[in-house]
Amino acid sequence: MYGLSQCTRDLTPGQCESCLNRYADLLPLPDRFPKTSGGAIKGYSCYVRYNIGAFDITLPPRKSPPALALLVIGLFVGSVSILVSLGFSTWLRLRRQRKRAANKLLQESRQQELEEGNLFNDEPEMEDEFEKGTGPKRFRYGELAIATDNFSDKHKLGEGGFGSVYRGFLTEMSLEVAIKRVSKSSKQGRKEYASEVRIISRLRHRNLVQLIGWCHGGGELLLVYELMPNGNLDKHLHNSTRSGDDALPMPWPRRHEIILGIASAILYLHQEWEQCVVHRDIKPSNVMLDATFTAKLGDFGLARLIDDGRQSHTTGVAGTFGYMDPECMATGRASVESDVYSFGVLLLEIACGRRPAVRVGEDDFIHLVQWVWDVYSGRSVLDAADMRLGGELDGREVACTMLVGLWCAHPDPGLRPTIRQAVNVLRFEAPPPSLPAKMPVATYGPPASCSSNAASLTTEGTAGGGGTGTWRSTATEMSSLSSPVKELCILRL
Repeated sequence: MYGLSQCTRDLTPGQCESCLNRYADLLPLPDRFPKTSGGAIKGYSCYVRYNIGAFDITLPPRKSPPALALLVIGLFVGSVSILVSLGFSTWLRLRRQRKRAANKLLQESRQQELEEGNLFNDEPEMEDEFEKGTGPKRFRYGELAIATDNFSDKHKLGEGGFGSVYRGFLTEMSLEVAIKRVSKSSKQGRKEYASEVRIISRLRHRNLVQLIGWCHGGGELLLVYELMPNGNLDKHLHNSTRSGDDALPMPWPRRHEIILGIASAILYLHQEWEQCVVHRDIKPSNVMLDATFTAKLGDFGLARLIDDGRQSHTTGVAGTFGYMDPECMATGRASVESDVYSFGVLLLEIACGRRPAVRVGEDDFIHLVQWVWDVYSGRSVLDAADMRLGGELDGREVACTMLVGLWCAHPDPGLRPTIRQAVNVLRFEAPPPSLPAKMPVATYGPPASCSSNAASLTTEGTAGGGGTGTWRSTATEMSSLSSPVKELCILRL
């Protein structure tokens, strides 16, 4: 006996079962079909069939895809093939164009090298000294021109008094770099270029910006550094005017890591390398931050090698107002103590979130060191901490940072710590310093530029728009300076 029961697709399993049971109960098959070999009951939504022998169930034939569907598929595949072919041919054409442009640029740069020559051809001893450096390589001008699309403005990262910085990509090394184009028309620019190649090319420390290479062919002075994706510290400390998430203040743990990193770099320069190096321009805009916010000290254009324990024999004032040691401004000589002073101002700026010139009243300014010392003498030094942190800080670390900052910026260079002593206190490996309640008065005279025999100065530009410029030797009388800068100059610190 064979049987088949089936329901329409619009019924649920329960409804189907009820429909079949109703026919089976109301219409018993033996009574309805006596002495027959088979039969069927067909309802509106279900039916029942039985047969003594097997019966065939014919399934409906499969529908072949309509011609329209085949046409759509064919058009789609053809269109995709055409687009892929066009894209590939366009890519090949652009690649050939870029290659032709690069070859043309390379030929032009070689011609420029032949015409302009080497800027240090007249100084063979300088050329020999450049070649002594280990690690950084000498690039041809054409390589760096190609890396920056011929120093296109769209690749410019920034600009200073002695040159511009461009973002570039070195194809052979598969490396993104920052390329500094030093002003060749400036004698000071040539000096800074030579100083960087001679000094930083020999230094190796995780908290120093790495010099990858250099070039002084084609009438250009070019320095190639590792790219710092997060820019400089100044941008992150003083970005409250920006919108979005970037407006949030830099958290204290990150600031503290930066402090320890820069302290380690200065310790290496002063005491751990084979010679003592005085940086002479320690400030937030020269503290670079890599992709992980690891701090790296850069810009060694003013750096000098000095004999251990002796002052650097320099003439003229060099550095950045607000970060310069007042005694260095008076004598024109830099030393490890003047670097320590700059580091002290940097510590206070990181902890307080204020620039070196602090406004008090409408038209008056005092130096950050004086301002923090006044807070320290009147109440808790933590009252000077960056208010933007909203109390989310480690009070012990912040207080220690500001005390070490005041210690490093002590008006008497003889009472300042060595960088190793400062590092030990910052790491809580030594007790904090004992400082006087009132800021001591400096015992040295004002800078020569503030006297009637006014020495002259020039400015490289402003550091981050904060009113502190990098000052070098020769040309602007102090009488032309703005009032706040005059006050800094005459040690209203």
